[in-house]
Amino acid sequence: MIRFLIATAVALTATAAMAQDAWLTIPEPPAMPEAASSGTATVNGIDMYYATYGSAEGTPVLLIHGGLAHGDIWAAQVTDLSSDHSVIVADTRGHGRSTNDGSTYGYELLAQDYLALLDHLKVDKVHLVGWSDGANIGYTISSTAPDRLASHFAHAGNVSLDGIDPSVESNEVFGAYVGMMAGDYARMSPTPDGFEPFLGGVAAMWGTEKPGGLEGLQSVSVPTLVVQSAHDEAVLTEHAQAISQAIPGADLLILEDVSHFASFQAPDAYTQAIRNFIDQ
Repeated sequence: MIRFLIATAVALTATAAMAQDAWLTIPEPPAMPEAASSGTATVNGIDMYYATYGSAEGTPVLLIHGGLAHGDIWAAQVTDLSSDHSVIVADTRGHGRSTNDGSTYGYELLAQDYLALLDHLKVDKVHLVGWSDGANIGYTISSTAPDRLASHFAHAGNVSLDGIDPSVESNEVFGAYVGMMAGDYARMSPTPDGFEPFLGGVAAMWGTEKPGGLEGLQSVSVPTLVVQSAHDEAVLTEHAQAISQAIPGADLLILEDVSHFASFQAPDAYTQAIRNFIDQ
């Protein structure tokens, strides 16, 4: 385990070094490949967009995006992983092409949506790759429905408010991300003029203390890799370290020369880190 963590960190460093200060930009992801299937699932009172890729046997990979985003941000990862894995992406409630029924955003509800989606797709268990809010959804599923997860690659999540870097509120890179997602929302959403209330609802979730906190992770039995970026604008490294120490058997991977948006900034190395973990 330690050897592959070190190897992954070296690969990420080498890739990011080709672009000076890669953590200061958020490149546009490439176009999504052609889906094997796509549609909307009626779950928990909403229409939830999903798409599947690849046809490989074995445990599928479920990629859950971060707050304000949508499933298409995983294009680079989907293109690579679907060559030998079945891959599922979706738009979280109210995000991208999915609707919301007026419910208040909360990680418990979002986790229930994803579990209902897996039921709709008749998928018993997945390798979950979660980024930011996706990792937080993953921590909720790990705690409440561990039998549905073969593993959890948890990048840039937090389980308590003191894990958030307060400087994120004025960070220019994070602000650029919000602007990028505002444009995508206007293009993709069934309510294209609703970004401001949507942002307010998601921000309220970000500012609400999560039940359980670090103590709630001590009973997690899902194999977990806690992933933290060295230049993360939103989550403190010491918090990621605390999460990895709280989950029995978890490991910690620090991604050098990238930020909260590592999957955009070093997509090939990021995907390799996923492979190194789920394929072992």
